[in-house]
Parts: sequence; structure tokens; C-alpha cells
Amino acid sequence: MTVLDTRALGRATLARQLLLDRADIPVLDAVAHLGGLQAQEPQEPFVGLWSRLRAFDPAALSDQLVRRGVVRTHLMRRTVHLVTADDALAWRARHETMLRQRVLGTYRRELEGVDLDELAAAGRAIMADGEPRSMTELARALAERWPAPGPRALGEMLVAALVPMVQLPPRGLWRTRAGVRNVPLSSWLGREIDPPSPSADDPVGQALVRRYLAAFGPAASADLRAWCGLAGLPAAVAAIREELVSFRDERGRELLDLPGAPRPDPGTPAPVRFLPAFDNAILGYHDRSRIIDDAHRGLSVAGARVVLVDGRVAATWTVEDGTVIVSPLGLLSRADRTAVAEQGRATASFLSDNDSHRVRIAAS
Repeated sequence: MTVLDTRALGRATLARQLLLDRADIPVLDAVAHLGGLQAQEPQEPFVGLWSRLRAFDPAALSDQLVRRGVVRTHLMRRTVHLVTADDALAWRARHETMLRQRVLGTYRRELEGVDLDELAAAGRAIMADGEPRSMTELARALAERWPAPGPRALGEMLVAALVPMVQLPPRGLWRTRAGVRNVPLSSWLGREIDPPSPSADDPVGQALVRRYLAAFGPAASADLRAWCGLAGLPAAVAAIREELVSFRDERGRELLDLPGAPRPDPGTPAPVRFLPAFDNAILGYHDRSRIIDDAHRGLSVAGARVVLVDGRVAATWTVEDGTVIVSPLGLLSRADRTAVAEQGRATASFLSDNDSHRVRIAAS
């Protein structure tokens, strides 16, 4: 079985994630291809798509939110994701059990003795009037009936797990600050979510596996689980295994992939890219060594924005007073510093609508 080293896997990731060459595709197609973008920080998906698409116009993404082509909802890993409306409807029921379990993992003591199906029915009844509500408002409406858990535990269980919700615009629009207002997913889109499939070979899971490999492969089952939060999807993987190809990484793990998916030569040049906080190019794997050193792994879950140099995380970046400030994690060659500065100026220009091109690179 062919062994793919770290560099080969990294180049495959860049190609699948549209980071090797910026893509010339519509925003909706990009969000679909990527399987969504993690979006608990509302402005970060704009940076993520700007780094991936040619001539990206932030207004196009805002327009898709307003027109309901994409939605902000709790999904993979119980985190807020920006996904297409079609994917939200198709995938939500498959994530239901995981979402409940993850909220219970945080609030099991507070929610002890609460009948979750009864709580879900009560939450749906409250939201049936079509009025957007914050998580706290929804929880307080039910606090008299369930006083013991407290509004935080009730609210998170309802909004993140029991009642499929979307966060309404203006939350998530370009350069807009707005609080979270929730409405049921089905009422916002005018369509019911797809019901759970009774089939034992998990057709929804099969679609998830194919979509994951298209955007993240080659990858191991543990990587798939790290991306979606579901328990490895063994029945789905078994059902489509014959249509997949297999490799091994340098640790001996089996990696699965779609046969026709791009796996560039490891020597393919990789441009500098500025990634947003919580970018799935990093978080979409259990083994993130293909793109980030183990010593810096914590950056990916701490909300740091990172810079890719030669396909790997080489710096973090922030913005202060319109200036992009880059902090290298190690030594950068003169050529790399020049490339980082060039891309930093472009990033500053994008974020400021061409008002600033300032970048400062700290000492290595």
C-alpha cells in the first residue's frame, strides 16, 4: 500500500481546501465543497473564503445569508457552522444524537432528571409563534417549568441540540455586529429537515464520508470523526469502501480517499495563505501534523489566526488599527518574509476595503 508522507498529505489538503490555487467558483459552491465553514466568530468565514476564492466579494456571502442559501447553525462538533441550506436540512437529523450527547457532556448534572423529549416539545411550542429569540429568552420562557437546570443549561440544550435552529441575519453579515437571534431551521427555510434514514447502511453517513474526503482526504476514520463529531460512521464507510482507494501515512494508519481526487506532487509550490480563526483546514483532522507542528497544535483550538508558509502554519496574525501584524513561530527566510508581507498587505486591503495596506512582521 502506498505510503503518503506528511508533505504529500499537506499538499492534498491544500488542493482540496482551495488553498493551493484560489478557485473561480461561486460562494455557494465553495461553501458546499468545503462542507461548511466553522463560524462561531461571525466574521471569520469571510477571511476563509477570501483566502480560497478569486475576486471574492464579501457582499456575495452576506447576500446568501439574507436569501437563505446558507445558514448559521449548530452542527459538526456542536459548533456553529456556516453551511448551505441543503446541507443543513440533509445533515441535521444525522447529528441529533451527537448534539444531545455533547451538551449533556457539559451539563449532565444540571439536566439530570429532565425528560429531553418533553423539553424539546416545549421548546418547539414556544418557538412556533415565529418570533426570533435569544438562547436566554427561550430558556427563561421555560424556567418556571424546569427551574433546577438554570437558563444556561436549558438554553444550550434547546438551541444547540433539541430544536434545530438558525441564527438570523444581521448576525454573520459582513462588518456587522449583532446578537444571536434564533428561529427554527424548518420555518426559516420553509422546508422540514430530512427525517432519519431507517437504512442500516447509513446513506446520509455515506454522503458525509464522500463530501469529507472530497474536501479533506486522504484521511483516516479518526480524522472524519474529528471533523463531524460523529462516531466514525463505520456502517457508511463499510458500505462505500469498494469505491474508495487506500493509502497509509508514516504512522501506519490507513487513509481512505476518492479515487479521482487531487493528490498533488509533494514538490508543488504552495503560496502564503492567511487563515481565519478555527479554520477547518486545521480543525478537520485528528492528526493535524500534515499542516501544523505538534508544538503549535494548541493554536488551532485557541482561536488564533494563522499564516501558512510552504503549506504549514508558520505564524499567527492579528489586526490593530488597520495594520496586519504577523508573529512568526520560527525563522522565516528573506523570501518567505517578502511573500508574507505581500499577502499581509493584500489581507489588510481586503479587511479595510482598500483603506489600508499596512503590515508589520515581528522578529522571528
